[in-house]
Amino acid sequence: RLQWILLEPTRRKEETQAGCGDPSGRPCLRDPFPERRHHDPGKGSSSSYDNGFPTGDHELFTTFSWDDQKVRRVFIRKVYTILLIQLLVTLGVVALFTFCDPVKDYVQANPGWYWASYAVFFATYLTLACCSGPRRHFPWNLILLTIFTLSMAYLTGMLSSYYNTMSVLLCLGITALVCLSVTVFSFQTKFDFTSCQGVIFVLLMTLFFSGLILAILLPFQYVPWLHAVYAVLGAGVFTLFLAFDTQLLMGNRRHSLSPEEYIFGALNIYLDIIYIFTFFLQLFGTNRE
Repeated sequence: RLQWILLEPTRRKEETQAGCGDPSGRPCLRDPFPERRHHDPGKGSSSSYDNGFPTGDHELFTTFSWDDQKVRRVFIRKVYTILLIQLLVTLGVVALFTFCDPVKDYVQANPGWYWASYAVFFATYLTLACCSGPRRHFPWNLILLTIFTLSMAYLTGMLSSYYNTMSVLLCLGITALVCLSVTVFSFQTKFDFTSCQGVIFVLLMTLFFSGLILAILLPFQYVPWLHAVYAVLGAGVFTLFLAFDTQLLMGNRRHSLSPEEYIFGALNIYLDIIYIFTFFLQLFGTNRE
């Protein structure tokens, strides 16, 4: 996310200086961010992209005009269908770890499974985010996404097992309301969140350094107000990311995902929702005795 946010303005400036606005729509630079598939809806056809890149590089850009409303609707429907399945699986795991005492006691007594799940989560996330081949080709994309979802569901479920049942239910409800509101707002508003890379970068850096300070202080002394500030900031930042990633699906914004990137689109929004839930859990949750 940071690399894409920081270097996008430089890329656009270089394109302007190189005369990229000619009628052919021929791009002048390779896309430095393969993990974020985007295009400018106002520029040329797919053939100009095929001619403007070395072999294989044209696949980084969409060959689809977002003026085709039918393809656009199919793409968005596919993303949200995958997302719904991911959330239902995660909700089931969280409910199991929260309400079933034997399962809760087992996962808390065996932290090795947590670290193993974290390693699997990290490996599958890097593969899906950085490698276009596995992310685009069936069935590997769905297999990797399934493994990623199960590992993330385990991490979220284990975190929830340490909190009071009512706190978990409360945070689930708040997360659902916030995410639904942000999604509807992102589809309806004329404001373009995809053009706010600078603001997102500043907030993300603030969140990072707040977490770093919290991690340094935690072994010596727990600071409740600093933890609360960190949780509020984290929930706010990932709410903004949810709006950002939602508008990447729409196609009528400054940046948009290729219709081939339905796995990546679902992956981003799923992570945004999970992080919002975990930050709300830190903010409103009450630990079990």
